[in-house]
Amino acid sequence: MKTTFYSNGKLLITGEYLVLDGARAFALPTKFGQDLIIENSSNQEIQWKSYNYDEQLWYEDTISFAEIINNTESKIETVKTTLINILHEAYLLNPDFINNSEGYNISTQLTFPKNWGLGTSSTLLNNIAQWTNIDAFTLLKNSFGGSGYDIACAQNDTPIVYRLEQNLPVVETVNFNPDFTSSIFFVYLNKKQNSKTAISAYYNNKNQNLAHNIIDNNKITAAILNAKTLKEFALAVEKHEIHLSNILEIRTIKEAAFPDFNGVVKSLGAWGGDFVMVISKENPTAYFASKGYETILTYNEMILI
Repeated sequence: MKTTFYSNGKLLITGEYLVLDGARAFALPTKFGQDLIIENSSNQEIQWKSYNYDEQLWYEDTISFAEIINNTESKIETVKTTLINILHEAYLLNPDFINNSEGYNISTQLTFPKNWGLGTSSTLLNNIAQWTNIDAFTLLKNSFGGSGYDIACAQNDTPIVYRLEQNLPVVETVNFNPDFTSSIFFVYLNKKQNSKTAISAYYNNKNQNLAHNIIDNNKITAAILNAKTLKEFALAVEKHEIHLSNILEIRTIKEAAFPDFNGVVKSLGAWGGDFVMVISKENPTAYFASKGYETILTYNEMILI
């Protein structure tokens, strides 16, 4: 008998980096996500297989229950050591899935290319938390770390505003369905950004005006959520991009790569990779394709609505 768990992918629209320090972040769950399929087996081990969106096997290995319990695998970071660490932390929170089992056949199935950065890790974490009946935010804290907005997207089918209050997650579902979504697009930048590296850079570079920066972020987030027209939305998004550019001391993606584009281009999540959000009255496909960026999705293709 198979048991399947599913989690949504994510895009962080506002509050990137600052969400780690308590800012309000606006995030959207995506139509893309990941399945986790569990079957009972034997030999006190897990036969693990991971499939990409095109059903191509990209990872396969065997993990013994002893490796999970003791977490004794090499500390050199590999797919296997990462899996063992996650499963070990899950075991510490609820050992029943190991103690009450003979073994498992487990497979994961992405519905998006794994280099897109829509939450390969967060969807896996949330699925494992569902399977082992533990809190996904605690599992994240004990394994990868991070703000947890991606876990909130994994669990919710509507737009959210997310923040940390005394290091605990606060998730607010919000209504965001403006009539100008046909002018919003998402473009893949042909490279995956390492979130851990980006977060480390943020902590190294952030200035001392943190409280003031969070207040400004929250005002801009509110303006984006409350925008009634495309112009209001575009102005608020552009303001957010400039605001974070000043904090990070990094040029905006439009300045760096698309200075001649007639519209707004906003970095999402970890700056420097994955997807950008594009606001344009005209379909921007031809422009970005001419620059070598051929993965362009409409709002309706990308966002869970």
